[in-house]
This record gives sequence, C-alpha cells and structure tokens, in this order.
Amino acid sequence: MAGGKETPRQRMIGILYLVLLGLIALNVPENLLDAFKNITRSLDASTKNVDNSLQATYGAIATKVKAQPDKAKYLAAANEAKKVTDDLGSYIEELKRTLIKEGGGINPEIDDVSARENLDISSEVMINGKRADVLKEKIEATKAKLLQLLGKDGAGVNFSLNADAPPKRPGIQSKTWQNAYFGEGIPLGATLTTLAKIEADNKNAENEVVKKLYSKIDQAEVTLNAFKAVAVAPSSYVLAGQQYKADIYLTAYDSHSNPTITIGGSSVPTKDGVGTYTVTASGEGLHTVTGSLSVKSVDGGAPKTYQINTTYMVAKPSAVVSPDKMNVLYIGVPNPVSVSAPGVPTASLGVNMSGGSISGSAGHYTASVSAIGKAHITVTGEKGMVLGATEFRIKRIPDPKPQFAGKSGGNTSSANIRAQDRLFAQLDGFDFDAKFNVTHFTLLVVKPRQDAIIYSGSGAELTGAMRSALNTVTPGTTVIFKDIVAVGPDRSPRSLDPIVLSAN
Repeated sequence: MAGGKETPRQRMIGILYLVLLGLIALNVPENLLDAFKNITRSLDASTKNVDNSLQATYGAIATKVKAQPDKAKYLAAANEAKKVTDDLGSYIEELKRTLIKEGGGINPEIDDVSARENLDISSEVMINGKRADVLKEKIEATKAKLLQLLGKDGAGVNFSLNADAPPKRPGIQSKTWQNAYFGEGIPLGATLTTLAKIEADNKNAENEVVKKLYSKIDQAEVTLNAFKAVAVAPSSYVLAGQQYKADIYLTAYDSHSNPTITIGGSSVPTKDGVGTYTVTASGEGLHTVTGSLSVKSVDGGAPKTYQINTTYMVAKPSAVVSPDKMNVLYIGVPNPVSVSAPGVPTASLGVNMSGGSISGSAGHYTASVSAIGKAHITVTGEKGMVLGATEFRIKRIPDPKPQFAGKSGGNTSSANIRAQDRLFAQLDGFDFDAKFNVTHFTLLVVKPRQDAIIYSGSGAELTGAMRSALNTVTPGTTVIFKDIVAVGPDRSPRSLDPIVLSAN
C-alpha cells in the first residue's frame, strides 16, 4: 500500500485488495486448467503420430538389413534406442496413473482429473515422494544412452529431452528442475501436462536417433557430388536398316577425387573425377574394352572396385553429306549443310562444290547457289582420298502470298482496313529466313453505286492519297490490290495474285 497518511476509505480499499490477491492465489482459473488439458491432449496426439512413424522406420530398417546383413549393427542400435526410451516412457505412465489416482480419478463431466486445480498433490507425490528425483535421473540416463548410440554422429545433436533447471532471473530465487515443474503451487493439471511433454520429447529423441541410424544404412558406399546423363549402347556403330539400342540413365561421380582406372593393364589419366581413355583405332570390326575402376570408400575401408566392359566398332572411312533443312538448295538464301565421315575427324575433311559455292568448317557448312539446276558436293579425306559425293537439286524460292490487313482476300472490318498503311509479301511454310519486299501495286476502291477509284504506288507503303481513300471505306466497299510485284533474296521480281477484300 502507499505510504503517508491514509483516509479510512483508502485503508479499507487496501485491505480488500490484499484479500483479493489471496483469493486469486488460492484459486486456479478454470480456463487455465482447460488450457492445460488441451495442451496435454495435443502432446499425446503428437506422441502417438511420431510412434506410428517410428514403427514404419523400424520395419524399413529390418527390410534393409535383410538385403545388407553387414548393416545389422544399425538395427541392433535402433532396437536399443527403443528399449531405453520405452523404459522412460513406462515410468512416466506409472507416474501419471499415481497422480490421477491421488487426484480422484477422471471426472467425465470435465473429461479431466477431478482435482486438477489441487496445488498439493504434485509436490507430495513428486517432491516429498522423491519421484521427481528418479524421473530426472532417468531422463539424463536416457539422453546419454541415445547420444552414445549415435557415436560421432551425435555431435551437435540437441535433444529437447532434458532435465535442466530453469535459467536464473534477477530478483527471483532460483529453483531446481524438480521444484520448478513439480513443487509447491503447481496445479495437478499442469503437472500432467509437463509429464505429457516429457513423453513427447522422449519419443521425438527416439525418432531422431532411429532416423539417423536409418540414413547410415542408406548411405552411399562412395562419395558422389556430380551427375551426368549417359547413353550406353552395345555398339556405337550401326548400318542402315539396323536397329540402334542404348541404355539411358543418370550416372554420378566424385569430382573432387580421382579414381584409379586401368584398361588392358594400363593406367588411364583422370581429371576432376573423370578418366579419359584414348586409343588409335585399327582393324575393322567390333573391339572390346575391359578394365577396372577403383574409388575410395566413404567409411575409410578398402577401395570399392567396379569392372569396365564396353565395345566400339571400327569401320572403313566413308563420307556423309546431308542438308540441314531439305534435300534442296535454294537460290538467294544460305543453305546449311552438315558433312561428316565416320572414323575421320571433321577437321581433316575437304569439302568442294560444283554448281555453287560452299564455306564453313568442322562439319558445318553453308552452300550458296545462283541458277536453277543441280549441284554436287564432294568430300575428301587425308591425301585427297574421295570419301563421297552428293547431288542436290537447285530451286527458286517459292512465290510469297500478298497480305493486307493480315488477309489475302475475303471479308474484314472497315476499321481493320482503315488502320493499315502497307502491303506485305509472306512466305508460308518455308523453312528458310527469306524476306520479300513489295515494289509495286495498284489500288482500287469500289464503293456501291460509285465509280472505282484507282491509284498506283511503288514500294510497300500506301501513299497519302491511298490512305485518304481508305479512310472513307464503309461496309459494302470493295478494296482491290492488283499488279502486285515483290522482290526476294534471289532479286527476281515476282508477280503475285491480287487481293480482294470486302469491308463489313
């Protein structure tokens, strides 16, 4: 209460305030007790879910060990983890039964222990009966055993299962773990919630240990940190008409450690985890390559060794020339052509052309032609040996289609016609990048019951007079473009079909 002289009314209010504080201290609010009950149920549900997940993991470990008997030690460690956590869990369940019995059992009306607000039962059973001391010892022993089962993998693991005293606070007397959670003034409902939390922490600790043990069984025998998609075929050479078959899968390797590779008794150089085998091919036919690859084991044991067995085909040199677009060369555009010869490096190939010119290197060339007819591309190898020759037809680029307002004829809106200012010549379905420019056209604007208005223009753009005429187009007007001439990459003028548009 405040110092100084007080009126009788002030003294009476102060006394009533102290009495109210005492009443609050003697009564735990029902909503707080309900909160403890709800938290306990949530913790029990969480514990059950973790336990269900654990049972599946134990089954997976047992299945893995059947396939890998040398990993049986991890199954034994997992079973030991279950044993020690079950022992702690059984003791907690015993404590809960004792406390509920002392609290008058479960009251079905509140679905909770009858004396859940009692402030004496917890301290009597847990503190005076020394049960909290036993519980603390079991928690610490369980935690130590679980860390021991993990060995060096337990470094850095921080279980929520512990019996550490709460941190000291300024001005408040420090308490032991036992007194802080089970001592005087702790409602019975709160004590049961604390025990439910310890059960959940116990099951979570078991789960963490078992998961780590399971990961050890699934751990790779060697370190892998780089991946590559590969296709492995029985033979890398096939003849026309034969089927090509290959197994395609993802492979992995350690880019930080070079394996030891031997082929035919000779060492293969490696870099960044990959070996490069080089041999000069000789003798036509199928050749087999055998050897071994050894890598360091993750667990520090003996190196893991894998056998190598593959084949390759040696064939007589021959040339292959193929167009990249079509089996035709077009006038006025660059025609890409690929040239290869099995067994011959592309840098060693000589490529010549009659009926046109060709340029390029490393298997990729561009052919240029200027007159309709035929052209021949000849490929030579070392010492001028002719490896093959291919004949191509030479054609003119097809005529484009004229377009105005995005159409080559038919109906369109008056607004669409009025919004345009040029003609276009478009190539449909042509694989090359060939552009045509309109160089001349005649425009006719025919309105109902009126004489046709005729304009001539050069280039693709409409003249000012043409735009003015088209701005007057209304539904029923016919717009005609004729005498259309366009020039493309081959520089030859093309007379195109007329465009007849009906405005609507």
